Amino acid sequence: MSAAVDPAYRHYPKHAEFREPIEAGGAALKLYHLTATDAPVPDDVARLCADWFAGHAPAAVAPGDCGFVILHRCGADFYFLLVSVWRGSNELWEAVWYRHGDMPAFAPFDSAYPPEAGAPRPTFCVWELGIVAHESAAWGRYLASPRDDTARSRWVDDIFEGAV
Repeated sequence: MSAAVDPAYRHYPKHAEFREPIEAGGAALKLYHLTATDAPVPDDVARLCADWFAGHAPAAVAPGDCGFVILHRCGADFYFLLVSVWRGSNELWEAVWYRHGDMPAFAPFDSAYPPEAGAPRPTFCVWELGIVAHESAAWGRYLASPRDDTARSRWVDDIFEGAV
C-alpha cells in the first residue's frame, strides 16, 4: 500500500473520444473529451470549451504551435481543460484551465502552479496519460518524418479513441 493512494479510492475506466481538429490562435490542436462512459460532456460545457478557443487560445498558444486539448470531466460538475503544445521540438508544454459548478467560463487553474520554486506540481492523471501517450508517439512519428505538409496532415489525422 502506498501513501499516495487513498485506501477508499476505487479506479474505473474512462473513455477518450477525439472530437475534432481545431485551428486556433494560429495553432493546430486536436480536441479530446475524456469522460466516464455513462457521463459525457454536456452540451453547455462543450460550448464553454468552444468559447475558450475563441477567447483565450490566441493568448495561450502561438502561431505554428501543434498540440492537443483534453476536456476532462472529473465528476458531476468539475472539468479540466488541459491545453498542451509541443515546443522546443520535443517538449510538451501545458496550461491548465478548469470549470467547477456553475462557473460561467473556464478559468486558469493557478493552484496547479505552486509559488515555491522547484515544488512538484500536478501534470496529468492516469486517464489523461492514455491520450498523452498516444500523442507523444504521434509527435515522435512526425519528428521522424520529413515534417512537410503531408507529414503534418498525417499528424493531425493520427488520433486516439478508446478506453483509458
